[in-house]
Amino acid sequence: MKNSFFNRLSSKLIIIISITLLTLIIIQTTLAVSTLRHDLISAFAQNTYRFSEIIKNATLYEMKENNKNDISEIVKHIGQDKGLESVRIYDKKGTVVYSVDSSEININVDINSGSCNPCHASSKPMEKLSIEDRLKFEEDSAGNRSLVLLNPIENSVDCYTAQCHAHDNSVKVLGVLEVKVSLANIDQIVETNVISVVEQSILGTVFIAVLIAILINIFVNKPIKKINAGIEELSNGNLDYKIILDSKDELGNVAVQFNDMAAKLDKAYKEIKDWNETLNERIIEKTEELKSVYNQVIQIEKLASLGKLSATVAHELNNPLEGILTYSKLISKKIKKEQKESEFTNILNFLELISDESARCGKIVKDLLLFSHSDNDEMIQTDFITIIEKSITLIHHHLELNKIKLIKDFNPDSILVKCNSQKIQQAIMSLLINAVESINEGGKILLKVSVENNYAVLRVVDEGCGISEEALPNIFEPFYTTKKDKSGTGLGLSVTYGIIQSHKGIIEVEETSPGGTTFKIGIPLKNLEEKQNEL
Repeated sequence: MKNSFFNRLSSKLIIIISITLLTLIIIQTTLAVSTLRHDLISAFAQNTYRFSEIIKNATLYEMKENNKNDISEIVKHIGQDKGLESVRIYDKKGTVVYSVDSSEININVDINSGSCNPCHASSKPMEKLSIEDRLKFEEDSAGNRSLVLLNPIENSVDCYTAQCHAHDNSVKVLGVLEVKVSLANIDQIVETNVISVVEQSILGTVFIAVLIAILINIFVNKPIKKINAGIEELSNGNLDYKIILDSKDELGNVAVQFNDMAAKLDKAYKEIKDWNETLNERIIEKTEELKSVYNQVIQIEKLASLGKLSATVAHELNNPLEGILTYSKLISKKIKKEQKESEFTNILNFLELISDESARCGKIVKDLLLFSHSDNDEMIQTDFITIIEKSITLIHHHLELNKIKLIKDFNPDSILVKCNSQKIQQAIMSLLINAVESINEGGKILLKVSVENNYAVLRVVDEGCGISEEALPNIFEPFYTTKKDKSGTGLGLSVTYGIIQSHKGIIEVEETSPGGTTFKIGIPLKNLEEKQNEL
């Protein structure tokens, strides 16, 4: 992503440095102009003071001789000098005695005015003043400034010993010479210098800013661009990218650290990739192992169920075999004797009984073999009621031996589901065996079938002692059993739970109490793939 000009680091540096530099130049220019103005005015004041001393010296002789007309002419002549605005001589009473402008002569000046204030600010007039105290600045309505300098005329030896004897030696100051000069030239020089300095400052700032921009672009912007390009490449997954930067400064160090980080990330990524590939293979292996173990657990549970039915099967097989043996012996005896034709009918009846009993034994063995056979995971369309009836057939004699009555409540009579019929039969068998083992002799088991919310639902209701609250959360856990004699494997309900879950079905203890327990299983009428295809 490209940043705008003002969002770039180099641009911010250029702007900050330029503003800082411009601020410093403005401060320096202001100080320089102020210093220049002060120095020029100080020099100008010194020149004005010297000029006033020349005027005093020029009029000294005439004052000694008391030649007032000559003094007036000298003042008027000097006042014609360019840049000199006025020259006034005041006596000690504040009266204008001599002036370039004759109309000002004999005008009295207030002792509290600006002209007299430097000396008469206090109750006792000051006899000595510094040059700075003798100066004052005036500005007319047009903005023209002037410098006014007051130079006291002291009573020297030459004055109080002169022939005029106008003053005795006790008087320290005879009057004041006021010289007023224009500051136009000074202001023009300062203004010219200010303009020149500002122009030079602007040009210098622009030049330095351009130079800084070039240097920042070379030493900051280009390295940052390379580092930024490296970061973008790294974010795009190019872990082999290297930043080529020969700089030995901090940015160069950042580039070195970046290359080192990229190399470590690349190494780590390759290691993780190798681990992922290996991990996938291991997961597949472990999944196959778990699947194999699960199938073995299912087979173990089948064998456990067969073990529980062994007594019933032995008793069931014993009856037809006993009949077969009896009728076989009877037929053998009759054949050895000379038979009447009427007895052939009895023999045929005996043979028919033998055939029926043999078929019955074969059916029992066949059902057991089918139940114990290791099945595949093929899902086929099957009648749910038929699976239940086969389960009842296998456990029928087990019910008879325990004198338990089985009640069927099937509505409807046929429900088609897509499932693995042998696994569903195993799950139902496990629930029925648990129900038989939990009921005392003479008890009842209710099998109730219904269709609810697109599920074929079977409820197995027994009249056992129920399941305790402590055991209820754990009944579907592997190897968990509540049988006191520990005769069970603890896998029955766990395998049943796994079978129902693999069919995307539901299994739960719907109700339990000391008077009995209701297990509920539900098999979807259509599997998830068919539902998704329909959607």
